[in-house]
Amino acid sequence: MIRGLHAMYYTDHAEELRAFFRDILGFPHIDAGGGWLIFQMPEADLGMHPTEGAPPSGTADLSFYCDDIAGTVATLTERGVTFTGPVEDHGYGLVTHFLAPGDLRIQLYEPKYGK
Repeated sequence: MIRGLHAMYYTDHAEELRAFFRDILGFPHIDAGGGWLIFQMPEADLGMHPTEGAPPSGTADLSFYCDDIAGTVATLTERGVTFTGPVEDHGYGLVTHFLAPGDLRIQLYEPKYGK
């Protein structure tokens, strides 16, 4: 049956985004051929959130979570990652966003719920 999740970012800056995930975020990967990198994610979870128009129904979003958001933000900042704002408490976790090539704004959070 289903044994995993494959997620994708569509971008006009695929090479830069692949390099960002490989060199800055440090995700392990395989080269599926011709420089097409497939990144190995450590684990995943999936939530279904209600919407009231924003974002529109049918929208998907990818976020990353960590165990120590202050330490992760500090490490990524040292590697040149730009964060769009401070860490905020959103109830479900401590949340911030960072920028990635291709005008991506990616959520990073430290969950308050059990993993």
